[in-house]
Amino acid sequence: MEISEEQYARIKDSLPVQRGNVNLSNLQFLNAVLYVAEHGCKWRGLPKR
Repeated sequence: MEISEEQYARIKDSLPVQRGNVNLSNLQFLNAVLYVAEHGCKWRGLPKR
C-alpha cells in the first residue's frame, strides 16, 4: 500500500513542515511507515525506492 501524489496533496497541510537537512520527503516517509506496518520488516529491510 502506498499513498499516491493526489492522496498526499489532500493531507499535506496537516503534516509538519520539513526543516533542516532532510533527505526524504514527507510522502516518502509516510510510504516507508506504511511499508513497515504492512510487511512487518525492520527499517533496514526497506527497499531503496
